[in-house]
Amino acid sequence: MDEVLGAVSLLAQDQYGNYVVQHVLEQGRPHERSAIIQELAGNIVQMSQQKFASNVVEKCLTFGDPTERQLLVNEMLGTNDENEPLQAMMKDQFANYVVQKVLETCNDQQRELILSRIKVHLNALKKYTYGKHIVARVEKLVAAGERRIAAQTL
Repeated sequence: MDEVLGAVSLLAQDQYGNYVVQHVLEQGRPHERSAIIQELAGNIVQMSQQKFASNVVEKCLTFGDPTERQLLVNEMLGTNDENEPLQAMMKDQFANYVVQKVLETCNDQQRELILSRIKVHLNALKKYTYGKHIVARVEKLVAAGERRIAAQTL
């Protein structure tokens, strides 16, 4: 396990090694999961844009605890309102799936913030092959949210 944790970044990007990291995220102990997420933090956007590592990032979002998920979401949102990391991810052939996974795994407060950041770019995203996946997911979430609000008011 020490060898695996010592080579997380390399393994995550490898066509076979990524499965080892995913397995530890799914089946490993909490401290091992945290070690992997801490190791990948800071490179989430770049990792999300790679074929094999993007699957590992999705598993980090699925199996990380709420604090770890927040760390990853913050990195994707960037340090200001420019949305640059998120924008790049939404248009990317692999990272767009990570953005979809974020919308699926985050809490309601995070989802609202992310959706508000995405909505600004919806028209532009429609022009990109992979952006269309995000547009479809957002429209689905908005419709589901409107149904939920309607149900609550009845």
